[in-house]
Amino acid sequence: MPHPQAVVIGAGIGGLTAALGLHRRGWRVTVLERARTLAPVGAALTLAPNAQRALAALSLGEEISRLAAWDGDGLLCDPRGRPLARTSSKSVVARFGGPLVVLRRSDLVDLIVDRLPPGSVRTGETAALTDAGDSGRPATVVTAHNECEADLVVCADGINSASRQFLFPQHPGPAYGGWTVWRFLAPTPPRFVPHETWGPGQVWGTLIRDPESVFIYACAHTERGGRSPDGEKNELRRRFGHWHHPVPAVLDSIEEKDILRHDVFHMAQPLERFQRGRAVLLGDAAHAMVPTLGQGANMAIEDGVVLAHHAAPDHDPTAALAHYDEQRRPRTTALIRRAESASRLMALRSPVALAVRDGAIQALSKLVSALLLRGFDGVADWHPPAVPKAPRPRDTHAAG
Repeated sequence: MPHPQAVVIGAGIGGLTAALGLHRRGWRVTVLERARTLAPVGAALTLAPNAQRALAALSLGEEISRLAAWDGDGLLCDPRGRPLARTSSKSVVARFGGPLVVLRRSDLVDLIVDRLPPGSVRTGETAALTDAGDSGRPATVVTAHNECEADLVVCADGINSASRQFLFPQHPGPAYGGWTVWRFLAPTPPRFVPHETWGPGQVWGTLIRDPESVFIYACAHTERGGRSPDGEKNELRRRFGHWHHPVPAVLDSIEEKDILRHDVFHMAQPLERFQRGRAVLLGDAAHAMVPTLGQGANMAIEDGVVLAHHAAPDHDPTAALAHYDEQRRPRTTALIRRAESASRLMALRSPVALAVRDGAIQALSKLVSALLLRGFDGVADWHPPAVPKAPRPRDTHAAG
């Protein structure tokens, strides 16, 4: 009996995780990625214990541990460098069963792709879902080169998903989340301590990626579509150049070409369904959220593992996708709301409101540290379902 065919549209972290899970279950998988290479957008990725356990369910736990850079204890500061609260790696491990770790996004991509059959990931292939199929009829995906029928289509084509628009044309799509974010890598400064700093409607965060480099994310609550006429490095200097050490030194150490800038969009109006027929939405295509919880990629990884758990290759795919939707939609919708709440706290600009917020955090620093941990209850303590591995030889042929 031939392997059933799954097509994954989009080779981001979520799409690749789903592809690996489905392959392990016995599906014949083809991943179609419109970019010409798999060079990831963004240099680093933070994995919470929930995502680490999800990847371990695909037998990637040991490899992730070897690739990960420990980010250790950290500080929550104000722009002068005054500590407001501390986070302890030991507390994270004790509460959630594992640390927060940072790794190269490209390393995770390479690790997953290496576990997929050769030729199953095709770059430079713009794909469009043209028929979602149903329980008795396959779905159809069209590329510039051919038309492919599939028993299952995973739509992991990102926040501006064309698949989502095809499946649910009445949905308004993602809304601007009020933030612009800059991301880049920089050499590790001397005497470095990982930290997140909250200013008036602005946030600066620095995490260790490896012994030589740190991953920076800088956010500003600002109007959509802004760009600096004299470059993003100068924009960052205007916004953050007077903040505490090592922020000015970090900005001095980078070049304009190192900086990525993106507006943040989220699903302010959640979808009523993630599935139609044999097609299902995954990751940002389904539940984009503002990055205040750092859970966007983590949720996409969870999606892929839960999907693979339900999608037995010898059962009705539409029923499997209904179970996936039933489990994933309530969880991700709740996290969209939690991320929005955190965003409002970070977006405060009034000097009075900032003084009250920061004073309360500092005065109650131990309590705040505990509350920051509790804020991830029900998130970082999530455990994945099992993903059985098919008891058959590995299929080394991608779809035609």
